[in-house]
Amino acid sequence: MSEGRVFGYARVSTADQNLTLQKKALKNAGAVVVFEEKKSGTTTEGREQLLMLLAIAQAGDTVLVTRVDRLARSIADLSQIVDRLKKKGVALKATEQPIDTGSAAGKAFLDMLGVFAEFETNLRKERQLEGIAKAKAEGIYKGRKASIDADRIQQLVAAGKGATEIAKELNIGRASVYRYMKD
Repeated sequence: MSEGRVFGYARVSTADQNLTLQKKALKNAGAVVVFEEKKSGTTTEGREQLLMLLAIAQAGDTVLVTRVDRLARSIADLSQIVDRLKKKGVALKATEQPIDTGSAAGKAFLDMLGVFAEFETNLRKERQLEGIAKAKAEGIYKGRKASIDADRIQQLVAAGKGATEIAKELNIGRASVYRYMKD
């Protein structure tokens, strides 16, 4: 039988962001171990520390986060995580929000925050796409620079080299060479 351990989960989206404040808040709130990641929260894929935490947590344990958006940025992922914890008998609490899955009010608040987190993510994506479209229209944004030197491929073809030989020399795929040879 579990003795009711408290596990913390801290996450930031990029490598240059700092986890210190989250880790301190989680430790101060009673977390014995803090699982930490520097990964996007838009999906649970590739978040090894979250998956490890979900596997380790047992009935009677508590998973502690500072805010629900540290756990998930979509209502679908959040619901899946909360359901998985609930089935195992694990509570979810947040230090900066009135979230405690042990109460109806805490569960309702969690659901509302998940909806707002997903809404915020969708707005950010829309603004980003609008910005890219505007930059393209103004001729500022032209996409990623080509990583393959088309002129060099043409020189090697003119020198009588085959696609496999060119691919090896330029350290690119043969399919890329064929694509440039077509043009």
